[in-house]
Amino acid sequence: MARIAAVASALPEHCYTQSEITDIIAPMISTSASTQAVLRRLHAASRVETRHMVFPLAAYTETTSFTQSNADFVRLATDLCERALRDALATAGLTTTDVDYLMFTSVTGVSAPSVDALLIARMGLRPDVKRVPMYGLGCVAGAAGIARVDDYLAGHPDEVGVLLAVELCSLTFQPGDDSTGNLVATGLFGDGAAAVVMVGGERARRMGVTGPDVIDTVSRVYPESEDVIGFSAGESGFRIQLTAQVAELIEQHFEGDVLELLEAHALTVAEVDRWIAHPGGPRVLEAFESSLALRAGTLDASWASLAAVGNLSSVSVLHILEQELRNHPSSPGEHGLLFALGPGVSAEVVLLEWTA
Repeated sequence: MARIAAVASALPEHCYTQSEITDIIAPMISTSASTQAVLRRLHAASRVETRHMVFPLAAYTETTSFTQSNADFVRLATDLCERALRDALATAGLTTTDVDYLMFTSVTGVSAPSVDALLIARMGLRPDVKRVPMYGLGCVAGAAGIARVDDYLAGHPDEVGVLLAVELCSLTFQPGDDSTGNLVATGLFGDGAAAVVMVGGERARRMGVTGPDVIDTVSRVYPESEDVIGFSAGESGFRIQLTAQVAELIEQHFEGDVLELLEAHALTVAEVDRWIAHPGGPRVLEAFESSLALRAGTLDASWASLAAVGNLSSVSVLHILEQELRNHPSSPGEHGLLFALGPGVSAEVVLLEWTA
């Protein structure tokens, strides 16, 4: 099994209140007073208080092409990833030349060479580092990425693996799209990046690396759910697809997936000490709470992240995990559950155990 040695997130410097963002976006979405009223109501109900963006808020009023916004993505995503990776490696007591395996994920921009490749010369990563750029998993990619790096390190127990995630959701903003999905999305998503440094079991023991171990994972793709969440690419960029069925799918399927994983390790829901749930929005978090019959306050860390930075897509669960590792001392033997949903609809659940 692999051990998580460090997590670091990087947020853009520009931070705005939800009301400031709403005031700028509303007239760009529609000139209809009734549509703007719906947007304002949805934004106010999102439980988001502030969000970080890669550009000053006024810049989003300027018309831009997909070509330009994607070029901005490549440049700014690379900068944020570098910040996150340097911080995570420093926290873990490792250097760039220690990295053997690098997985990169994003769904808000495209690049070939991918961002991870651009970082090799810039950061001094080894030219023989094994790279796996990953696209299309969306919000689930933070959890799925930890699981897949763990898969690799199971076969390479003396190596160092890194997951890099970056989402610049503000660059996918679609003016003039008054669909319900876009009205909801413009009140939820923020920008950010995160890096997770993981080490194989032998490396962890040899170096005395502390942190939670990845004990087991579960992956699911729910039937007949392809149209529930996702992006459709067009001339103006990525158009969001987001429906209320996400919460319904959680209610139908999620409890069984979690119980299957826990029961395989003789655990119950009540024995999970730390909960790191993807803050997909109020309805999503409420569905997680309801489906698992969680006690009030169990998902406070996810609610707090939603309020502070919004939904960061794949980065969100990593941002919450960083806060857990930094702010809440653990005891050996504590268990944690980290999980997210994304396009597919797919789910990924990661069982963690804190070590001495």
